[in-house]
Amino acid sequence: MEQTIDPALRVESIRKRFNSIEAVKEISLAAYPGEVLGLLGPNGAGKTTAIRMIMGILQPDQGEILFRSNGRFGPLDRARIGYLPEERGLYADAKVLDTLIYFAELKGIAPQEARRCALEWLDKLNLTDWARHKISKLSKGMAQKVQFVAAILHKPDLILFDEPFAGLDPVNQDLFQGFIRQLRDQGLAVLLSSHQMNLVEVLCDRIFLINKGEQVLYGDLSEIKEAHGENLVRLRFNGDRSFLQTSALIKDLTFSEDEVQFKLPHGVEPNQFLRTIPEDLAIEEITIERPPLHDIFVSTVERSNR
Repeated sequence: MEQTIDPALRVESIRKRFNSIEAVKEISLAAYPGEVLGLLGPNGAGKTTAIRMIMGILQPDQGEILFRSNGRFGPLDRARIGYLPEERGLYADAKVLDTLIYFAELKGIAPQEARRCALEWLDKLNLTDWARHKISKLSKGMAQKVQFVAAILHKPDLILFDEPFAGLDPVNQDLFQGFIRQLRDQGLAVLLSSHQMNLVEVLCDRIFLINKGEQVLYGDLSEIKEAHGENLVRLRFNGDRSFLQTSALIKDLTFSEDEVQFKLPHGVEPNQFLRTIPEDLAIEEITIERPPLHDIFVSTVERSNR
């Protein structure tokens, strides 16, 4: 996906070492307004270290992290960035509304405006009745909603969500997805880190995959799926299935009671296979899908480890 606008964030050749361990090895990426960029990686890959450097919690040993603010690039402007950390960052003994107003004031929002916006968001998230309750009284999912609001209440230009769906039921996962899309459509640059590949797949425009501190995948998600995966075919039909058992164009053929499933290897286009289907075969249903991001993630990490 060719970008014609300046990025909101530029990460240029950053490295980070802890004693003898090089946690991040010269990675570069950019996040653009109006997109969701997925920051992905297995446990221990260096993803958390990279996130902490982007947020200014850690300083890189080498390289630069630049933010675009008021038309120019410079160091981190904390008032223009939002962060939902994987670890909870709320004060248990503070009340919900007071917490949100406090965090907004830290970002330069006037108290009256912070209160108005906080009440508006609490209403959207069905938390109005909890506004004057202490954080400690909230469920894990409700606390995650409050943390979400705290991250976006000051209307940042760039926001980083680290495992935003943790503790949420499917209904609230869908709710969060809708809000993240709204933020993207409003022109925010959104960085999303999550191990839930099914949610990453439906939300992200581009992805950056890190393993052992190094970039292993980076780019447009649809292009990555096209380049790295094998099409999965499901076929329901009436007729002789023997042509499938002798076909050189398919692999991993499996049969169930009423359908067959197989993959088209790299280099085999769907139309190429479709032309081999016998004319007398009565097809009831056929689906051809790109492989899920989960499979690409696992296979890419395994190749990288080897």
